[in-house]
Amino acid sequence: MKTFYITTPLYYVNAKLHIGHSYTSIAADVIARFKRMTGFDVFFLTGSDEHGQKIEESAIKLGITPQELADRSVENFKEIWKLFNVSYTKFIRTTNEYHEKTVLNLFNKLLEKGDIYKGVYKGLYCVPCESFWSASRLKNGKCPSCGREVEDLEEENYFFKISQYINMLLKYIDEHPDCIQPENRKNQVLSVLNEGIQDRSVSRSSVEWGISVPNDPEHVIWVWFDALINYISGIGYPNDLEMFKKYWPADIHFIAKDILWFHSILWPMMLLAADIELPKKVFAHGFWSFRGDKMSKSKGNVIDPIELANEYSSDAIRYFLLAEVPFGKDGDFYMETFIKRINSDLANDFGNLLNRTLTMVEKYFDALIPEPGENEDLEDAITELRKTVFQKYEEGFEVLEYSEILRDIWKLIQRLNKYIDETLPFQLAKDESKRPRLRTVLYNLCENLRIISVLIYPFMPDTYRRIQKQLGLKPQDIPELSSEFEWGGLKPGIKLGKREVLFQRIKED
Repeated sequence: MKTFYITTPLYYVNAKLHIGHSYTSIAADVIARFKRMTGFDVFFLTGSDEHGQKIEESAIKLGITPQELADRSVENFKEIWKLFNVSYTKFIRTTNEYHEKTVLNLFNKLLEKGDIYKGVYKGLYCVPCESFWSASRLKNGKCPSCGREVEDLEEENYFFKISQYINMLLKYIDEHPDCIQPENRKNQVLSVLNEGIQDRSVSRSSVEWGISVPNDPEHVIWVWFDALINYISGIGYPNDLEMFKKYWPADIHFIAKDILWFHSILWPMMLLAADIELPKKVFAHGFWSFRGDKMSKSKGNVIDPIELANEYSSDAIRYFLLAEVPFGKDGDFYMETFIKRINSDLANDFGNLLNRTLTMVEKYFDALIPEPGENEDLEDAITELRKTVFQKYEEGFEVLEYSEILRDIWKLIQRLNKYIDETLPFQLAKDESKRPRLRTVLYNLCENLRIISVLIYPFMPDTYRRIQKQLGLKPQDIPELSSEFEWGGLKPGIKLGKREVLFQRIKED
């Protein structure tokens, strides 16, 4: 069986997750579900980043240990992923014993090779980002990633010889032009590499919460060197090489654009030094802001994904986040836009189509799927549209064009609504001689809705299940795309399930 390995970044445990974090995991879940539908053995890794200075400081402020803080946050993370139907294979924690052993294994390997050496670091450090910065990369004297103050740092550290892997990484990117996406992110990485990079400190001596450097307990391994290794420790490296070889290299590392440097420069250089194959693709998506302003706990504009999902349903949020902006670009969250899209796309277009169709089947055929007659030109035109949608659907997933995929599915939904207006089933029902035509129209509507439910499964898994049940079918845990797309899966005579409103309209005031 073909394998597919996808990851999210590890999320810091010092604060609750917001809608931006959910965006990454939802995007990863969508491609994971699609790949399972097409027969792949999918390994989907997510987890928590639990070491480092800011975790240590946050725990001290709360009067608890860093481990207690991590345990508390992990439960919150898992609650969110369950609510949003994030179907991960494994949740890794950097405090897992097997992960720590892998970190020590790789650190020792590079130490013995001479790629890690001891020296003194003098420079700038951003505690919230756990990042070292040169003065030239600061923005207005502050961290270029989070915009907060950096501090002068001087301490004895271990360093990783990044500088000697620059040309190797440039060569790899040249030979694998799609390994960093979108294209503008790749250009950013190339610009940094061509400017030259100094060796990077990979330990801290002023922090206690972390993995101690082998045979030198006064130093702990830098949190980013530690965290990145989760992508191989989570699939068995180095103890279960059979499993590791099965899934590695990763097909996609999904990240947000602010951690591009770590994933597209530091991580591949670590792998090059360790003689491990590089991941096939790093995809850095954009940020979600709130009404034009960056989400920040201090500003009070962080959107709580749990509150939002409980109010409007997780599927509605999944749909909005992936339909609203092209994946890879920045998005701006306005409650008004969110509600309008729910009302127009989900309640009016989709929900109304399902409700109108099932109401007529109940009324005219006692809730039994009717036996269709011969299709006419109208049905043939819809068939051609559906085939086009399916072709673009598979092509869209190959390049992660989520918004385009959804837009094409909605073209079919809107065409079916127009089909009802064109065929006027309620008028056909008044003339007994037109009952054969009525059966054909309603069967076509029901069968197209069945297929649409399968197409939206990766994006809205709950909605897939609800539609299937209303059509009188038993939802599959993982619908098989090729067989489910074939016409005729809905057999005449099936009795509809209990009808329900798919998406409630929301008052826009």
